[in-house]
Amino acid sequence: MTSESPEPSSATVSRGAAARRLLRAEVFYGAGLVAFAVLALLARFNAYFGWDLRAARALQTLDAPGVFDLMRLVSVPGNRWIPHAITAATAAVFLLFRRRTEAAALVLSAGGGAIVNVLLKMLIGRPRPTADLVTVFSEWGSRSFPSGHVTFYVCYFGFLFFAAYALLPRGSFARRVTLVLAALPVLLIGFSRVYLGAHWPSDTLGAYLVSGLWLAFSLDMYRRWKQRATFHTAAEAVKS
Repeated sequence: MTSESPEPSSATVSRGAAARRLLRAEVFYGAGLVAFAVLALLARFNAYFGWDLRAARALQTLDAPGVFDLMRLVSVPGNRWIPHAITAATAAVFLLFRRRTEAAALVLSAGGGAIVNVLLKMLIGRPRPTADLVTVFSEWGSRSFPSGHVTFYVCYFGFLFFAAYALLPRGSFARRVTLVLAALPVLLIGFSRVYLGAHWPSDTLGAYLVSGLWLAFSLDMYRRWKQRATFHTAAEAVKS
């Protein structure tokens, strides 16, 4: 008579899958932090890199009709007070539709990302590109590394992309349009900031790295809040 090994229970399989997801997340966070730390350390002691200068000049040679207007338009939502107003208005819309968890997570992502960006700029203190090296289309305040525009776009539009993916009906036109409209600004803003002479390419790369990590953290907190119904009553949690 042969004995058969027992089939693993669903709980065991679930715990194994969760452990693998946790390991992948830890590897992702670790690799991202190391990459950003190395880049930030180099930026702390270098006003710009050789490849920064070559890439920025190459991008600024693009003179097709409408390119400048497009690059300037892409940067508008990240100018001055606009990110604060957009974040507050979007959070208010979420609250209007009784999506308190989404409103809280958006504020954590965009607001927390802004704080992280300011602290890093103060710590690293890298100067902006200068007109003797590249074309600078406007005077920019504060420091250069990491890019504040890129940080905001990743944390704000990135969260909206995830929310649309999670909440809107699968395959719907509204979902597809929202995903595209949320992704495009994130993809274009790095080029916009370099083209306008506001940042070096490494400034935008550093911002993509650190804001991607912060967005991932915010989304993880969002999922935890949804599971625990932190910002919902029991009835609202069932509906969501």
